[in-house]
Amino acid sequence: MKREEQLGILYAVLAVFFFSTSPLFIRWAAPLSAYEIATGRLGTAAIAIFLLIILRKDTYVIPWGRWSRFLLFGLIAALHFTFYIASLMYTTIAHALAIVYTAPIFVTLFSAWFLHESMPRHKWIGIIVTVGGIVLLVKFEPHFDQRMLFGDLLALGSAIMFGFYSIAGRSQREKFPLLTYAGTVYALAALWALPMAAIHFTPTGYHWPQLLSVLALGILPLAAGHTLYNAALRKMHATMVNIIATQEVTGGILLGVLFLGEVPGRSEIVGVTVALAGIFMVLVPGYR
Repeated sequence: MKREEQLGILYAVLAVFFFSTSPLFIRWAAPLSAYEIATGRLGTAAIAIFLLIILRKDTYVIPWGRWSRFLLFGLIAALHFTFYIASLMYTTIAHALAIVYTAPIFVTLFSAWFLHESMPRHKWIGIIVTVGGIVLLVKFEPHFDQRMLFGDLLALGSAIMFGFYSIAGRSQREKFPLLTYAGTVYALAALWALPMAAIHFTPTGYHWPQLLSVLALGILPLAAGHTLYNAALRKMHATMVNIIATQEVTGGILLGVLFLGEVPGRSEIVGVTVALAGIFMVLVPGYR
């Protein structure tokens, strides 16, 4: 294995460690709206990255002609984070994370469409298995209702946006420095989310637990986790980075059990296991 790939694996594993904390902090940030949480964490991450850029004395400036593309990247990031945060307000951690981490399927598809990276036909078997796992996850959920269905659909929207987000990060790996790319995308995503945050402003929700939770979301899973994720995308194939990132499901569920007492049911455990097995079938066999 090449040193670049080894570094990519290390970055992705560290990213998963930070990613896994996000469901906890999102729960603790209630009753703030998903838009307020997304805007706050994105703004915090952008400030943290720009401070690091200043400390490193980096001077790279994005050319004017590239800003339209970065505005699109920012919108994709804003939608990914807002959908994900909102999903956790309607469905369980197990459901939200399992569905969000169908994202590698979309990464594989988008890689073929936009980056011209082929996908062998046999990988479609894994896609079917993954979809089957999600069906198991929701079909045999004893408390499944319209509210949980809405949360699951939000998680699916987050997964699709995560696929676009991953492809965007990989496509720019040779064009912009990592911190410049990440900080700019986070800042623009915060601006995209800001109008909705203002509309859904929760004046009674801003207390120290909520503020500290939003700051932690910006620094740990985003400034640290997602920047490491983008660093990994620069070292190895996007689908391999995603397959490592799926372990946020395991980490998030375990932390939910330990700190929130949110114990997954038998059907959730089976559904998550089958969905993850399908993802592995899509990404591993025949990979080059």
